[in-house]
Amino acid sequence: MNIHDIPLNQLLPQKPPFVLIDKLLISDDVCSVTELEVHEDNLFFNDGSLSAAGLVENIAQTCAAGIGYKNLSHGDAVKVGVIGAVNNLNIIRLPQKGEVITTTVKFVEEVFQMTLFHAEIRCGEEEIANAIIKTALTDADAKQ
Repeated sequence: MNIHDIPLNQLLPQKPPFVLIDKLLISDDVCSVTELEVHEDNLFFNDGSLSAAGLVENIAQTCAAGIGYKNLSHGDAVKVGVIGAVNNLNIIRLPQKGEVITTTVKFVEEVFQMTLFHAEIRCGEEEIANAIIKTALTDADAKQ
């Protein structure tokens, strides 16, 4: 299954206008990488930049897209997930309108459907945020 052939709406339980990634670039057992161009019509756009809450949701959706891709690759349904915790959130700066951010989440461990990831957001070569995020999958299938 080619990652670039799968529409984003099949990987994520979120639907527009609540989608905070433009494309899934890479997804394997170790990490997932997404890209987002910051637009002023984004729900989390405020005062010329994407808000801190938008960055957290972007990280969570990067996790969700990677898990969704893994599920589809194995013939399973995409499940609805929730943020369990965000720790050590470090925002160096907020991305501005027109900037493209690349978000990488690296798998750390999984216990009882709770998955821990280390996340990093970059704008070009510049790291602009990082965090540790814990996500949990529910039993509910995402509605396509």
